[in-house]
Amino acid sequence: MRISSLASLGSRFQTIPWRQPPTISGKFLALIQPQDRNFFDRELASFLPDRVFDAHAHVWAHGAMHPGRRIAWLPRDGDYREFSRMQQALHPGRTCAANIFHRICPPEHFEEANRWTSRQVACNPQYRGLFLTGPEADPEWLRQEVRRLGLAGLKCYHVYSRVKPTWEAQIPDFLPESHVRMAHQEGWAIMLHMVRSRACADPGNIRWIRHYCTTYPNMKLILAHSARGFQPAHNLEGLPHLTGLDNLWFDTSANCEAMAHQAIIRIIGHRRLMYGTDIPVSHLRGRSAAAADTFFWAYQDSPVWGEKHSQIKPVLIGLEHLRSLKWACWSERLSDAQVEDIFWNNAAELFGVD
Repeated sequence: MRISSLASLGSRFQTIPWRQPPTISGKFLALIQPQDRNFFDRELASFLPDRVFDAHAHVWAHGAMHPGRRIAWLPRDGDYREFSRMQQALHPGRTCAANIFHRICPPEHFEEANRWTSRQVACNPQYRGLFLTGPEADPEWLRQEVRRLGLAGLKCYHVYSRVKPTWEAQIPDFLPESHVRMAHQEGWAIMLHMVRSRACADPGNIRWIRHYCTTYPNMKLILAHSARGFQPAHNLEGLPHLTGLDNLWFDTSANCEAMAHQAIIRIIGHRRLMYGTDIPVSHLRGRSAAAADTFFWAYQDSPVWGEKHSQIKPVLIGLEHLRSLKWACWSERLSDAQVEDIFWNNAAELFGVD
């Protein structure tokens, strides 16, 4: 069955209204506002499938975090219990699994951070985890540690590049080819948050993605945030240069622009797109928004919510992101089964989850 109208989207899914999990911590419970519950019931309850695989989410150990990156309202430690509560707050009543990795932390705390990720993965057989690393890591040491911790691949970050500013780093500056070769040998996944001002449309990014994917076909490369398409024009321009790569995947995490997801569905195919929350970013308020040839973030304290005749009450970024994905699925006339692929089957296949 193809979706032909917005009203029919998710018609085979059970409508589960927002119900707060009784075990959620009081500190976080205060963050769930009436506008969040109303938004979910109105926009998402009939759309969200009954199984959700979060392909891009963070856990954290308080002791491993840099003080400047700690978020005051978050639980002190983002362990399996607290993470599960945050998942249920965003996807009430659904069965949830996840691919997790530690939040950005100083390199001297990588060991503690990756042990923490491994312990949370061990709590659920449907969880997978990625090993947080910098570009200087020895590949053979990576092989040993990822195996020892029972993780599924690597998570690199531009912040560990020596290029300044790191936003202008080329992919090998923070994901060296030696790491990709090791991932190919081990059959690992790599989560890549590419940078540079035009993201997917940047010639250097296109060149390195194609080179890595074609040279190392047993490596699975995931482009985070719908190819960092917070400005969807970059996806429309760049994605046609990334077709035909069987080991290239995308996660939607925290991107609130429907066209970014839609471009992937139309140009690459829905079977390469996976849902992701980017917890804890999903539990901030606001949204990303495209503008000019770039984008910006509007957060709860940004001076944009009192426009003219109305006083806007921003909802959780995770809810805005879910609605953008709903609009993309409707625009591309995906069937209910194809929506279920994006929310569970694609990630389950990639990560070998039964």
